[in-house]
Amino acid sequence: MSLAQKLEEIKSKIRWAEMHFVDVAGYMRSVAVPARELDEKALAEGMNLLDGSSVEGFAGIEESDYRLRPDINTFALLPWAEGVGRFIADVFTPAGRFVKDPRYVADRAQEYLDSQGLNAFFGPEVEFKLIDRIYLDVDAPHRGLGYRIESRETDEEVIVSFQKIKKAYHTPTPIDKVAAVRYEIAEVLEDYFGFTVEAHHHEVAAMGQVEIDFRFADLKTTADRVVTLKYVARNVAAKHGLAAVFLPKLVAGDNGNGMHTHVSLWDKNSGKNLFYDPNDEYAEISQTGRYFIGGILEHGRALAAIVAPTVNSYRRLVPGYEAPVYLVWSKGNRSAAIRIPFYEKGNEKSKRIEFRSPDPSANPYLAFAAILAAGLDGIKKKIDPGDPVDKNVYAMTEEERRRLGIRELPRSLDEALDELESDNEFLKPIFPRELLESYIEVKRAEAGSLRQYPNPMEIYMYMNL
Repeated sequence: MSLAQKLEEIKSKIRWAEMHFVDVAGYMRSVAVPARELDEKALAEGMNLLDGSSVEGFAGIEESDYRLRPDINTFALLPWAEGVGRFIADVFTPAGRFVKDPRYVADRAQEYLDSQGLNAFFGPEVEFKLIDRIYLDVDAPHRGLGYRIESRETDEEVIVSFQKIKKAYHTPTPIDKVAAVRYEIAEVLEDYFGFTVEAHHHEVAAMGQVEIDFRFADLKTTADRVVTLKYVARNVAAKHGLAAVFLPKLVAGDNGNGMHTHVSLWDKNSGKNLFYDPNDEYAEISQTGRYFIGGILEHGRALAAIVAPTVNSYRRLVPGYEAPVYLVWSKGNRSAAIRIPFYEKGNEKSKRIEFRSPDPSANPYLAFAAILAAGLDGIKKKIDPGDPVDKNVYAMTEEERRRLGIRELPRSLDEALDELESDNEFLKPIFPRELLESYIEVKRAEAGSLRQYPNPMEIYMYMNL
């Protein structure tokens, strides 16, 4: 089918087309146009739809006329809006591709891989919570926190119980009262958006925490799917009077939402998995795989500013909740920042690493590209990751960790941004300078703004001091 035929078929199904794109921080933006405006010129050059000065981190008011070019491969009908379809769009300036468009970074990452005869595949585990609502309440029962979170799944007594014994993981119905919504999200992803869902289940946290895993793909496709999953989850949840919340840490004392990211690297010519070595006795992980791990660990503190990019991210990155804060690697050890899944021996196709620090507040285009850049820098410089740590790092004493030279992730977004400003050379083959500068500026402003607001728990702690 020719492009023109494909376009006419799409236009016959819809009256309106939504153009989706994400800004520097990762927030989704949307504009709708009549289907009649879609033509081959729009697909080739874009449509004059965007005031770049109104998008934080994009442009000043003196250079604001941008175009959105819909990617026809991302078209999908919206099941909750009759006659409406969506496209993910690329952002263009009058001079060409916009260098601060996060999706452009994904394209640059693929070009960088192509230049080295490589392919990389990404498979994130996206966690989120389905809740009724959050609202401010000075009389809230949650020990003076100043807000109340309502969930149709559990009451507070059960939540406390779940926190102590991690009883929520893989719970079935009728204990899991949001299972039907989870099923619907998974089905919409498959039936309308072309996903292959590999598994979905209730996660560890008590308040409606779920995880949906989908088939791995190249960097750009996977980032598109993360953005799509969040969009679909929010719309399906809203239909049921719920909110899908991807905040890294929603409830104190319970597990947060992570986005553990699986990565593998392949040789384009031979089709071989470069992370696989059947002769390696530890985890069948190759020297190339070790160097890739070494790059991520070496740049892990700077990476944190991109893969754990919010003030709230550092409420999640605390010991004891399967959110690793220590830059070590291991097989099957969920207290390590990098885990080598080792469910079966001799399986080249499944050999990969799992980076456990990212969370779903990350802009996936930037997060996956930064992980790739760090790993490839490790290969280029032959950065040794050191010996694997097979002990529970949380249970180690500070002296043990110091003796082993174990480094920690930053403890705040400000600290992570300091690290990124001093360690970003590894990003330069993929990240445009203008984007990196804009990203740091946006995130500095975000952290600075939140410093001005007292935390409700601070009021509780210090009211009578």
